[in-house]
Amino acid sequence: MEQVITAMADALFVTNNLGKIKNVNRAAQKLFGFSEEELINQPISVIIDDNQGLIPAIHQHSYFQKDFQNFEVVCRTKTREKRLIAFSCSVIPKKIEGLEDIVYIGRDITARQRREQHTSTQYAITRILSESQSVKQVIPQILQSICQNLGWDLGELWTPSQYIGTSVQEHSINAVLRCVEIWSSRVISVREFKAITWQTTYTPGVGLPGRIWIRRLPLWIQDITEDGDKKRSQSAAEAGLHAAFGFPILEDSEILGVMVFFSRDVQPKDKDLLQMMGSIGSQIAQFIKRKQAEDALVESEERYRDLFENANDLIQSVNAYGRFLYVNRAWRETLGYSEAEIANLTVFEIIHPGFKQECWERFYRVLSGEKFDQVKAAFVTKDGQTIFLEGNINCKIVEGHPVATRGIFRNVTQRLAAEEALRHQQEETERLLLKILPTAISKPLKEELANIAEDFADVTVLFADIVGFSEITASLSAIQLVNLLNSIFSAFDRLTEQYSLERIKTINNAYMVVAGLPTRRPDHAQAIAQMALHMQTAIALFNTENNQNFSIRIGIHSGSVVAGVIDLNNFTYDLWGDTVNIASCMESQGLVSKIQVTEDTYKCLCNEFLFEKRGEIEVQGKGEMTTYLLIGKKR
Repeated sequence: MEQVITAMADALFVTNNLGKIKNVNRAAQKLFGFSEEELINQPISVIIDDNQGLIPAIHQHSYFQKDFQNFEVVCRTKTREKRLIAFSCSVIPKKIEGLEDIVYIGRDITARQRREQHTSTQYAITRILSESQSVKQVIPQILQSICQNLGWDLGELWTPSQYIGTSVQEHSINAVLRCVEIWSSRVISVREFKAITWQTTYTPGVGLPGRIWIRRLPLWIQDITEDGDKKRSQSAAEAGLHAAFGFPILEDSEILGVMVFFSRDVQPKDKDLLQMMGSIGSQIAQFIKRKQAEDALVESEERYRDLFENANDLIQSVNAYGRFLYVNRAWRETLGYSEAEIANLTVFEIIHPGFKQECWERFYRVLSGEKFDQVKAAFVTKDGQTIFLEGNINCKIVEGHPVATRGIFRNVTQRLAAEEALRHQQEETERLLLKILPTAISKPLKEELANIAEDFADVTVLFADIVGFSEITASLSAIQLVNLLNSIFSAFDRLTEQYSLERIKTINNAYMVVAGLPTRRPDHAQAIAQMALHMQTAIALFNTENNQNFSIRIGIHSGSVVAGVIDLNNFTYDLWGDTVNIASCMESQGLVSKIQVTEDTYKCLCNEFLFEKRGEIEVQGKGEMTTYLLIGKKR
């Protein structure tokens, strides 16, 4: 067991019930810097920071019987250097109560704690720089954040200006550094040290701030009381301050100030921390330079404010983080936000969700120097309405850094609404036009308002008339009459679409349809014949469903016609020629519930359909014509 204890990598202490050390291994001696002789019979408080009040609690049996594993305790080495140790403790029982021994096994987790502190500090500084509005707001927050995240007690800012970033810096060699900001924790009393600090100045190369200023590199001092700083060493010792480090606020070759931090503990140099602080100093310098550029930009634009305020266009200026620097009166009135509300908004908070991704991408392209002459975006007003803006946007670049985007927009919400209404109206007009005219006719008619007429040599025209309809009109209301006609003609329209025919018109209770125009087709007669037969079926079905006794009389003729639109006010598509007149005569002189066709149509259909010869009838202007009755389709 002794060999195991000696070889352990973790520190081991064995104490009696009163806390006196009875045994200690080699790892514990190495970790805390004491020899075995210096630790034996000493209280455990020689290494555990007794200010934590942990030792009495550890040695209470009732407390100790709880889970006591990996308990993190602040300890001190022989040189009073802090170490964070994770202890696991256990009791070695004895036969006599009160004589138990306690075993401490500890692991040094100081490095892990420092890594966590470094990470949290870097994150906190980045967040502060991204959210702060001014240099005077950001510096106290940074001093406090560094102290609290790293566990240091006091932070200072030194600069040759009245305040960092408020005026042109003095030449580096002739600078006189003054403390312009101090933050300290409440656990220390540094009133006298602060009073001396406010009255102290340093020239380059003198004191910790002066040495950092001239070297332009982070610097670490293990104990400031032994550093030889005649101006503040004594007051630092009286305040209990020891370790110190500082870093320059440096951007390229220009140094703006120095930050210095103090701790009550003597601490060894932390190279990783100094390297991180060098990077933070550069971040702070970039923030200050950007704020200086923004302030200069705002000042230079003051002369244009009056012009902007009276403009009808919406004008805005936004910094590199998306926060508003300026909006004009028209912008405020259009979107409804007050100046106080605008000060707490970013431009991305009021962009419509549907445009947010596109605006994010465009914003970063603008920050990289790209210009947009025509951009569109949708903003959400204070009362939740969506307005559409159109205009141009560009970015102000100072010394290679983007400081503000500037945009001039017009409110095009009403224009877009009017365009949408017009587009909808055009679509509705086209839809209605297609219902009135064939597609092949409506398209050229839209492109050029002119008379459209064309000869068609081979078409077949059908006329149908509802027999007996006139006799019942006296017993029906107008609405009932229209409903009946609508039901019948709707059935005919469906057949027209089924056979790809063109309905020309309805006149009272007559229905006219043609095949072979405006799209020419060789089977025009066959299509009309199929239509006629199904019309008879449709009227029979209608009678059954509506308890009526209508019949139809159908006449068909094939030949040539002239078709076109001649009335551009009413857009009526019609047919002219003997073929139309003869087809009409076939219907008017036909038989009830029969389909009468001319000999020309018969010749086109006789191989496929069944006919019954009616004989010759007198046709006005044509004399006697041989006609046939269409019976059905051949099997």
